[in-house]
Amino acid sequence: MPSRILPALLLTLILASACSPAAAQTPFIPPTAEVPLIEPDLIITPTQIIAEVQTTRLPTVVIPTATVNPTDCISNLTFVTDLTILDGTSVTYGATIDKQWLVQNSGTCNWNAEYHLRHVGGAVLGALEELALYPARSGTQATLQITFTAPFTDGDYESAWQAFDPAGFAFGDIIYMRINAVAP
Repeated sequence: MPSRILPALLLTLILASACSPAAAQTPFIPPTAEVPLIEPDLIITPTQIIAEVQTTRLPTVVIPTATVNPTDCISNLTFVTDLTILDGTSVTYGATIDKQWLVQNSGTCNWNAEYHLRHVGGAVLGALEELALYPARSGTQATLQITFTAPFTDGDYESAWQAFDPAGFAFGDIIYMRINAVAP
């Protein structure tokens, strides 16, 4: 009996497939036919995009930074040239010496009455040991002047000076005077 079932089953399958509907054909549109265009609702030009980007404000982002005190600055002094009494000048005993240096305020601080010039080495030669530093704005040149008195003994003498800020810290180039004291 199993041999009769197989042919009957095959016949049923063939008849069932013959009864299925035929596949529908896809309509053909020839390439010469015009396809209607769809008009967009909004057209944006590149210039409109640029204008929108330029006028759009981004949210403000606060980035924490270190607090900077506007009074914080860097003190510096750069020697430029000797204006009077060149190094090694011979000076007679007891002569008044008007020594002047041209310096540059090469820092970011403006020198005011709280800045000083102090004796830091060599002979004092009759000058005060601390003087007010000439007021000078940052980036400008200034003439520093000290009045000395030549000693009454033959020899070579040097007097060295340095600038100090309001907190008492030395800064910049050391300026000095070198003379040779001689009898009149």
